[in-house]
Amino acid sequence: MFLHNFKYSLKTLFKNKMLIFWTFAFPIILGTFFNMAFSDVIEKEKLDIINIAIIDNEDYQNNQIMKTAFESLSDENSEDQMFNTKLVEEEKAKEMLDKEEIVGYLKMQGNDPKLVFQTNGVSQTIFKYVVEEIVQRSSIVENISKDEIQKQIEQGNYAVDAESIVKRVIKETGNTEVEFKNTANQNLNYMMIEFYTLIAMTCLYGGVLGMVAINQKLPNTSNKGKRVAVAPTKKSAVVLSSLFAGYVAQLLGLAILFVYTIFALKVDFGEHTGLVVLLSMIGSLTGLSMGIAVSTLSKKNEAAKSGILIGITMVGCFFSGMMGVTLKYVIDKGMPIINLINPANMITDGFYSLYYYNTLDRFWFNFASLAVVCIVLISISFLSLRRQKYDSI
Repeated sequence: MFLHNFKYSLKTLFKNKMLIFWTFAFPIILGTFFNMAFSDVIEKEKLDIINIAIIDNEDYQNNQIMKTAFESLSDENSEDQMFNTKLVEEEKAKEMLDKEEIVGYLKMQGNDPKLVFQTNGVSQTIFKYVVEEIVQRSSIVENISKDEIQKQIEQGNYAVDAESIVKRVIKETGNTEVEFKNTANQNLNYMMIEFYTLIAMTCLYGGVLGMVAINQKLPNTSNKGKRVAVAPTKKSAVVLSSLFAGYVAQLLGLAILFVYTIFALKVDFGEHTGLVVLLSMIGSLTGLSMGIAVSTLSKKNEAAKSGILIGITMVGCFFSGMMGVTLKYVIDKGMPIINLINPANMITDGFYSLYYYNTLDRFWFNFASLAVVCIVLISISFLSLRRQKYDSI
């Protein structure tokens, strides 16, 4: 029954000309427009070394990890130099920010970093991400050190040399330097950011495929659905076969988009192209899951369901930076919960992490988050279908 339903769901999808246009043709058309609009400004948009300031107070000097990390990232003799850092007094930092000599400055208040910006942009976002990474690693060192000190006390050694323990932990973890790299000049420009959000939008637009496929199985939206409702078949098989059919169609659309952007538009996704494709695949599954969830939870007609799904997708892409990369920073700073649950942001954030971090921790976090969203939405769809009853079909 699964293969039978999968085969006919796939046929139904490919016979829908309007659906095929939005799935296969629209992303290519939009990508072409992006290339035409931004190809002349790529050189202007490439990220240079970022000018920042750090308040040279006692709290900063005592934070060995923060201090060492920024010394490494500001080393003029390093190919991976990311920042041009000035250690100044706070009044001087404010003056430099007002004159736009720096993009922002960092002030340590105890162990808590305070970032001050006058405007929003990609450079400010990078500065923010670097500080977040350093704080995360500082927390790891601190926790390990506390555990080590506690063990020493429990063993009766009350004359604990805390400073030496912290230094040893830092050395053992090997992370006095932040796992961060400056490949922005080679790999990331404004057009790339737009292509990332284009891929995210394409992945989530695949939800329309899932919605149309499942609508064919619902008795309140189609005659075929009425026959399915009275057939002795498991609802889980119906949902999964429809989801798989939509997924196959969506992967074909993604493959065409990647081939077109890489070979026709000459978009370079860098050394992590495989991971970009992998994240796109889980992103597509998330989009399909959204479409199935909207279809099963909503009692409205197909046009209304499409409007709901497209609205959710466009709002998500808007918040993730498709209509302006600075908005992503504003949301991350002011209302971070929005992008933490925004699938479009999970996809684009996963892409950004490939070009800014030497580790893949942030990438896999976004990948896992999308997988969790898929599981939750599909589970909700199962439960919704099982509880649906009709007095008359």
